[in-house]
Amino acid sequence: MITLNINGKSTRVDVAPDTPLLWVLRDSLQLTGTKFGCGMALCGACTVHMDGQPIRSCTTPVSVAVGKKIVTIEGVDRLKVAQAVQEAWKRLDVVQCGYCQSGQIMSAVALLTENRKPSDADIDSAMSGNVCRCATYVRIRAAIHEAAKALA
Repeated sequence: MITLNINGKSTRVDVAPDTPLLWVLRDSLQLTGTKFGCGMALCGACTVHMDGQPIRSCTTPVSVAVGKKIVTIEGVDRLKVAQAVQEAWKRLDVVQCGYCQSGQIMSAVALLTENRKPSDADIDSAMSGNVCRCATYVRIRAAIHEAAKALA
């Protein structure tokens, strides 16, 4: 049994230590907001926070998460930054198909937690590991700027 701190709750799971965190979240814990995209940490759909930093859960063994605070899209809305990001996403109608958006939001929240006044270059750098197949990048950047203004 492995004990994890997921969204502020202690949770025990019976999985092999090398099981990717993504599959523990989705299959064992039914937290399906975190998506499978590529399985190689290239697209960002599986982004969650580990001790406040965005990570790709598809390639992170669950054993690495032991003793860390894991936050998923289901638990991130407790943060003021996340609330601002999600409101901006809605106001600017960022979502098209929506598949990548939980990963996009998790990366945007991490960025704005560290940098409340990001430049376009800062946003592009922080979001570069998140792929949007619908190409809503312009709206994503605008929403991050809007969330930053709301947090000022």
